[in-house]
Amino acid sequence: MGHRHSVRLVNGTSLCSGRLEVNTNQSTQRWSSVCEDDFDQQDAEVVCRELGCGAPSVLQGALYGEVEPPMRTKEFQCGGHESALLDCRSSGSDRNTCSPGKAVVLTCSEPAALRLVQGASRCAGTLELKHQGEWRQVSFSYWTLKTADAACRESDCGSAVSLRRKESSDRSVLRIWSECAQSGSALRECASLASSHFIVDLTCSDSVRLVNGTNLCSGRLEVKTNQSTQRWSSVCEDDFDQQDAEVVCRELGCGAPSVLQGALYGELEAPMRTKEFQCGGHESALLDCRSSGSDRNTCSPGKAVGLTCSEADAVRLVGGHSRCAGTLEVKQGEWRPVIYFDSDWTLKTAAGFCKELDCGSAVSVGKREEFTRRSVWGISSVCVESGSPLRECAESASFKSFLNLTCSDSVRLVNGTSLCSGRLEVKIYQSTQRWSSVCEDDFDQQDAEVVCRELGCGAPSVFQGELYGEVEPPMRTKEFQCGGHESALLDCRSSGSDTKTCSPGKAVGLICSESVRLVGGDSHCAGTLELKHNGEWRAVIGLIDSGSTLKIAAAACRQLDCGSAVSVGQREESSDRSVWRIWSDCVQSETALRECAASELSSLIPNLTCSDLLLQPNISVSSSMVGASEEDQQEGFQVFWGSNFTISCSIQPQYPGGSFQLTFTSSNSAHNYTQPAVNHSAHFLFPAAEPAHQGSYSCVYHLYVFSHNFSSESHVLSLSVMDLRPLIIRAIILPLILLVVNTSLYFYCRANRGQLPCRQKNSEPDYYNLGVPAVERGLTEEEGAQEAE
Repeated sequence: MGHRHSVRLVNGTSLCSGRLEVNTNQSTQRWSSVCEDDFDQQDAEVVCRELGCGAPSVLQGALYGEVEPPMRTKEFQCGGHESALLDCRSSGSDRNTCSPGKAVVLTCSEPAALRLVQGASRCAGTLELKHQGEWRQVSFSYWTLKTADAACRESDCGSAVSLRRKESSDRSVLRIWSECAQSGSALRECASLASSHFIVDLTCSDSVRLVNGTNLCSGRLEVKTNQSTQRWSSVCEDDFDQQDAEVVCRELGCGAPSVLQGALYGELEAPMRTKEFQCGGHESALLDCRSSGSDRNTCSPGKAVGLTCSEADAVRLVGGHSRCAGTLEVKQGEWRPVIYFDSDWTLKTAAGFCKELDCGSAVSVGKREEFTRRSVWGISSVCVESGSPLRECAESASFKSFLNLTCSDSVRLVNGTSLCSGRLEVKIYQSTQRWSSVCEDDFDQQDAEVVCRELGCGAPSVFQGELYGEVEPPMRTKEFQCGGHESALLDCRSSGSDTKTCSPGKAVGLICSESVRLVGGDSHCAGTLELKHNGEWRAVIGLIDSGSTLKIAAAACRQLDCGSAVSVGQREESSDRSVWRIWSDCVQSETALRECAASELSSLIPNLTCSDLLLQPNISVSSSMVGASEEDQQEGFQVFWGSNFTISCSIQPQYPGGSFQLTFTSSNSAHNYTQPAVNHSAHFLFPAAEPAHQGSYSCVYHLYVFSHNFSSESHVLSLSVMDLRPLIIRAIILPLILLVVNTSLYFYCRANRGQLPCRQKNSEPDYYNLGVPAVERGLTEEEGAQEAE
């Protein structure tokens, strides 16, 4: 009896879990849920078998949500041997109701659909997958150690240790999509038929693994001490030492242990291994080590072993002028050159390689072409930028172009917002590979110019201590003495004597500018965007990619100090030329554009206009009575009451037309005056100055161009009005009063000449100050002489 498509599990986490639905009437295609009271373990075994899954592991109501009617109303009565649920007998009578939350939900175990064959153990060999009832080998295409680890986990082995390509005569294989496998889905759900001569040969660790870590070489340690029970146990920190850790790291194909600490990767529930490992450090596997005879009673909370192994020596640069430059190669079983898969690599991606090589910052990245194809490791930039070790991102491929990378050899900037900013560190001794910070007192502007040039950045724009956090020792103790022309910091002379100390917060923090410009426009804030990268100026494309809005353009305007992006257009040239493509997903708020640039050919060249397109206009004032220099006008300007004065607005020629708005503000009023721009200027005449004209003036230039309105404002000019009338009154009235007083006193004294009152010293008027000559005061000749003396 055939019952194709008569059962399904819905709303579950895989094809083998979910709420059970049956299709009892193929003609109506009506799916019905099943009541838990009408379904037992034998029925569940039949359903799991029919779906191609393993044995039922969970049978429970309401596990995958409530269900609306319809609901099947007859009870299944399977014997457990049937091949399909509808082959089972069912009760003759219908059920009246089914309580809420009683719809059957079922989780079947995943079938034994994956195996490793022809290897040294059950956890090593050629990978095979059971697909539609037939075992098939798996294509090597697009596999990485990350994908391989999913296969190891599904095989109930440890971590993926190595992955290699194997040639096969059977072309009919399965392709596993790596993104699907790494998402946690069962491998059989990620498989599709394909054709290939190359298949996966995989080695997993047999009895140790690291779980919950950030990569395959870190996590909480688990061991499988009993292969028959397949039970993984954690290890107590008190039963594990440095020699044991060395054995584990070697068994997993990782480098030496760098961190050994309890509770580093989360707390743990039992089971816990209860015997102490006693490794000598030379063993090839942890279970080859001796262990204590007695069991441990307890293990304190947070004492499960957490282990971080360093990455194996699996990355190198060859054929360059130093160990930090050349063709990039990765070892994944064998050394191969590297090529990028998803897009051209950027400096941001390359920075991960430089870090893993213990070199400085990424300076340049490019391609080297050969005539014939050869086996390479293709690496996705997304995988690298996620922080995964490079060997976990390598996929086998065949190309004739390879990645060339240059890292700085002995300087780097750390903790900054881009590759051109951060706290300066130098590596003085290549043998010790030790990075040291530099004291601000031992570093000057010329030293900074050399560092920025060595890193492929622009000129230093900020040079300041404590800019990127405090620093712990070590600290370089000699002063750099660069001339500014050197190509590397370590080419500079240094002082012979050591500095004794460096004050807290005095480690050098440095920001280098970026080489970016707008050319061919009418100002430095409009035109074709160009970027200097790898020593070459090129136009930038990618400003108007779908979904990127104006993110790249906004970053360019910001770095040029031109405000925000207003518009982006493009022109088509007659032929392709080399350009820099900027990937919008790479650009963040503080990211330098050169970090996201990749080489490309294009004939479509964008034009960018920023909001600060216009130059700043000038403002000046002239008066019929007073003149002032431009320097005086920066401070302010005075005009006399009643005089005429003119305020002039002007701007350097950029675009024709436009208008000037003269804005006036004072403590109690505000006014605007507008005139069209004639010869790029406008003049505002005030016939008679009044106190109401006293206040602050500025010129705002308005222009409509490129289908947008732009404006630019001058500096503010302060104007004061001086009223001379009180001064004039004082200058005229006071001399008149003095003249009347003097005249009155004069005639009074003449009328009373010879009488005592006019001759008494203490009652004499001050004729000298009143301007009366001595002769007219009636003095003797002798008194006049004395008075003259």
